[in-house]
Amino acid sequence: MESMNTAALRDPTRLLALTASLSDDEIVTRVQAGEHGLFEILMRRHNQRLYRAARAIVRDENEVEDVLQQTYLNAFSHLHQFEARSQFSTWLTRILINEASRRRRRLQRIPSAVTTAEAFDERLVTTPRAEANPEHRAYASELRRVLEDAVDSLPESYRIVFMLRDVEGLSTSETALALGLADEAVKTRLHRGRAMLRRTVRERIGHVAAEAFPFHAPRCDRVVYAVLARIRAIR
Repeated sequence: MESMNTAALRDPTRLLALTASLSDDEIVTRVQAGEHGLFEILMRRHNQRLYRAARAIVRDENEVEDVLQQTYLNAFSHLHQFEARSQFSTWLTRILINEASRRRRRLQRIPSAVTTAEAFDERLVTTPRAEANPEHRAYASELRRVLEDAVDSLPESYRIVFMLRDVEGLSTSETALALGLADEAVKTRLHRGRAMLRRTVRERIGHVAAEAFPFHAPRCDRVVYAVLARIRAIR
């Protein structure tokens, strides 16, 4: 770390690679000692998990970034209260959940506040491969929208568990610690949430399935022209 140059600090990917050997606790200790710039590493390490947790609670894309920013500010201001008895990521997630819940309550008191799934971040599911053709990308995008809307339709208690367990990949115990629940409660909510998702997707998948395996004009043209050429060749 001491030999890290300015260029490395400006490159997020390289920064994370150079600091991969440092644990969260070690970085927290150094930030507490005055190396405040290292807080960037903590944010970059945990941005995705916090985004997903916030998105599960707030569901308003315009508010999520504000929730994340305030969460990090709250964490930095109270870093002296962090005790290594729990994982830093768990402590950070709890702060996020409190902030997101507070923001959601405020939004619910504003009549004009509208939640939307339209701008949901594509990181929720695997992004279509760059080499996929336009038809496949369009179909994958539609499937993603169905999934996102289905997740958004879950009750919050199920939605946050699903987001942390099945989307973010946390274990049952990690999710339970983050949410202050018993392991059995997490399992029950996840099971019920998955069942609700299956029903919702099953109800909505019909119009998407009808568009599966499309045979669009360019491909149709290629086949027709190829056959016609073969016919001309054998006449």
